[in-house]
Amino acid sequence: MGIQLTAIHYVYLACIAGILALLIRRRDTTIICVAGIFLLGLLATGTLGGSVSGIFEAFIFATKELMGTIMIISIVVAMSRVLILTGINETMLGPLMRFIRTPSVAFWGIGLIMMVTSFFFWPSPGVALIGAVLLPVALRVGLPALGAAVAMNLFGHGIALSGDYIIQGAPKLTADAAGLSTGEVMAASVPLVAVMGVVTTVTAYWLIRRDQKRGTWRDGLVAEPGAAGVLTAGGAGSRERGRGKVPGREKEQGKGQDKGQECKEPQGRKLMQGQAHGEAKGRRRLQEDEPVPLAAPVKKTLALLIPLLFLADVAAMLRLDLQGGEATALVGGTAVLILVAVALLAHRGRGLEKTTSYLIDGFVFGFKVFGPVIPIAAFFYLGDSAFTDLFGETLPAGSHGIVNDLGAALAGSVPLNGAVGAVTLAAVGAITGLDGSGFSGISLAGSVAQLFAAATQTDAATLTALGQIAAIWVGGGTLIPWALIPAAAICGVSPFELARRNLVPVLTGLAATTLVAICLL
Repeated sequence: MGIQLTAIHYVYLACIAGILALLIRRRDTTIICVAGIFLLGLLATGTLGGSVSGIFEAFIFATKELMGTIMIISIVVAMSRVLILTGINETMLGPLMRFIRTPSVAFWGIGLIMMVTSFFFWPSPGVALIGAVLLPVALRVGLPALGAAVAMNLFGHGIALSGDYIIQGAPKLTADAAGLSTGEVMAASVPLVAVMGVVTTVTAYWLIRRDQKRGTWRDGLVAEPGAAGVLTAGGAGSRERGRGKVPGREKEQGKGQDKGQECKEPQGRKLMQGQAHGEAKGRRRLQEDEPVPLAAPVKKTLALLIPLLFLADVAAMLRLDLQGGEATALVGGTAVLILVAVALLAHRGRGLEKTTSYLIDGFVFGFKVFGPVIPIAAFFYLGDSAFTDLFGETLPAGSHGIVNDLGAALAGSVPLNGAVGAVTLAAVGAITGLDGSGFSGISLAGSVAQLFAAATQTDAATLTALGQIAAIWVGGGTLIPWALIPAAAICGVSPFELARRNLVPVLTGLAATTLVAICLL
């Protein structure tokens, strides 16, 4: 708590303020993030070379941290495209259409299924599983892709992850830091998680419907939702060019008796014949790239087998206690095997080449979505362990990272009473969540809660739960753009647009939850 803040801390804080201002104004943040990394590197190393190379190294660090998410999203997108092209997707989703018939049912249905799934596993694998199956259904009944992303995000990375009642990773971390049992923190978090979840999701749904009625809805699409966009080589544009005028045709229709014109006629015919041959060749290439129509029994078998394979993944996760990256790897490996099998069935002789083509399409999609996110992630990762990894031990002795130092400084600069303690815990949790993990700062929230509870004779478990909820809702994947990537990428929307869409509901929910916490102290 007694860490002396330095120029590094203040520069980091000023950059955060600038980034938030740009996000609110719907502007890109890449330049300010690069400038922030440069200034932090300059202050830490004192050399121009160290600060310049630090920009590149920060980008590499962020890419390594995000690579698992990039891979799972890219692979699921590639698998989804081959399923859509072959019509297996239609067969697989047919039964769900009977139950999801309106945008409202789609929003709440996708959200609740995502929440239940995320209670048992981390939300990122859940997004891949649920988005690939339910997103096309939601789009058909009129729920926008961004609305589906909001539902998956708030219910999964918000409600389920902030409570974490099954895996119990979050309550254990905060409880240990606060000197409490995990059960105490979990029990105290139930009403707070419920209030936060209800207020946030209801507010989000109301805003979606309001903006749609007003005609002010922004889709925020960066690609076809659910990986539905099929890249076709030499598509309509090529065929339209084939219909263009042939050089010399107008003159051919002019003075037909002119001897020069008679010489041009064979040339025009040759040109037309060559162009027709090119069009025929292009059509053959398109036909070769298109999948062979699968028989109805084969489609039905695959439509049944694919969900069963993912259910087998779920069973294996439970049986083998797989979480986080291990669970994501299992889902990703299954998706690759499905992609290979379906591509070989659908493309026969060109199955080898088309498998690679689908993977390329998936990776193009993944890096297109992640491209704007890497610079901002690179900056915010410097708030935690990345700073020491890149620039060495240049922070004051006893520092726990820039973000945690700022949170501790805030906690130590406010008067001590129950109401102020609750507001401070919410603010500390939110600040420590700015690094995008949600978990890195919840231990700090637990220790700050212990201090406030001892000084004000209030309920430490309630304060601890409040700090946990604020940290995870902000950093775990509802407001920080790169933490939003799984849901945003599966739905083909901008993570920045999703963050803006979540901002008002999450802040409203945090305000309501803080008020409830004050009443419970």
